[in-house]
Amino acid sequence: MPTWDVAGRFYARRNYWQVFRKQCDAPSAAAAREWILSELGGCHHVKRTLVRIDEVREAPSA
Repeated sequence: MPTWDVAGRFYARRNYWQVFRKQCDAPSAAAAREWILSELGGCHHVKRTLVRIDEVREAPSA
């Protein structure tokens, strides 16, 4: 299963967007986007509408 590098930002508090970069294992880029939205919602209690994903790319193999 490929590893995806996902970068973007989410609305952390009033007038402040927190930048993030995470890696996840997923079968496709769409599945990686869904995993990130779920992870940020669960860990940081951020609604999906307040997450901006700027880039989803396949991480290079080690």
